[in-house]
Amino acid sequence: MALSYKARRRWSLVVLLVGLPAYIGAAWFMMSLFDRPSIWVELAIYVVLGIIWAVPMKAVFLGVGQADPDAPPRDEG
Repeated sequence: MALSYKARRRWSLVVLLVGLPAYIGAAWFMMSLFDRPSIWVELAIYVVLGIIWAVPMKAVFLGVGQADPDAPPRDEG
């Protein structure tokens, strides 16, 4: 079942305000469990972690910044 436009907008807000900070905190905690690697390895890990969270959320963010396709057309005049 596909999410409606309003549901995608609400879920994208929840993901950005709650999920993303929680994911950043979890990634930061996981990185603190290991000795600090070289700067390039650490950068690569953070880039990969930054991509990993976005891939499953792509469907939620798809078309959120556009006009509501389900809204009735406005009469401008």
